[in-house]
Amino acid sequence: MALASELEAVRAPLPRDVRVAPSILSADFSRLGAQVDEVLAAGARVLHVDVMDGHFVPPITFGPLVVSAIADRVHDAEALIDVHLMIERPDRQIAELARAGADSITVHYEATPHLHYTLAAIREAGCNAGAALCPSTPAGSLAEVADDLLDLALCMSVDPGWGAQEFIPHSVDKIRRMRRGLPDGVVLEVDGGVHEDTAARCVEAGATLLVTGSAVFGAADPAAAYRAIVAAAGAG
Repeated sequence: MALASELEAVRAPLPRDVRVAPSILSADFSRLGAQVDEVLAAGARVLHVDVMDGHFVPPITFGPLVVSAIADRVHDAEALIDVHLMIERPDRQIAELARAGADSITVHYEATPHLHYTLAAIREAGCNAGAALCPSTPAGSLAEVADDLLDLALCMSVDPGWGAQEFIPHSVDKIRRMRRGLPDGVVLEVDGGVHEDTAARCVEAGATLLVTGSAVFGAADPAAAYRAIVAAAGAG
C-alpha cells in the first residue's frame, strides 16, 4: 500500500465546525463547472461527490474523471472534495481518486469485509478516511476502527443510491447515538433529505457536516438555496 510517495502530501483536514456540503449528484451536468462556482462563491467549502457503480447501488454515476474536472476550481477556492463511494470493492479505486484530487474518501461499512485495510489505504493515499453506515446498519458498527483510522463517519439518512428521498425521521436518534460512540476528533456527516426543515435537527443531534443535493442544485438559484440551508443549520 505504499501510495504516499506517488501522490501529493496529505490534504487539508476536514472542517470541525458545522458546514453544508452541496452534492453534485443533483447538479446540471451540462453546466457543472458554473454550478460548482456558484456554490463556492456562496461560501461552500466542502463539495460532495457521490460515486455509484450499478452494483452496490442500482444507479451508475461518475468517477475520477469528474473529480479531476472540478478539482482545480474547488481547491483554488480553498475548498475540499468529499468523495462518497457507493461501490463494491472500494479499495480498488482509492489511488485513482486520490490522484484525481479527492481530499476525503468515504467507503461503506457494508461494501467491504476489509474495512480496516481500506481505511488504512485511504490514509496512506493522503486523504481523510471515512466510513458510511446505511440506515439499517447499527450505530455502533464503526467502534473497531474509530480510534485509529477514522476521520469521518457518515450516517445515511436515506437509502443510498437515489437523490431527492425523504429524510428518515429516526435518523436523528441514530446521529445522536453515533456521536456519543465516536471520538471527539471524528467528523460526523449526514447525507440524505437534508434541507431547511431537517438541517437544524441533524446539527442538534451532533452532525457537523451536512450533505445536501437536490435542495441546492434542484433550486432555481442554487447559491440562495445553499445560503438558506446554512442559515437554518447555523453553519459556517
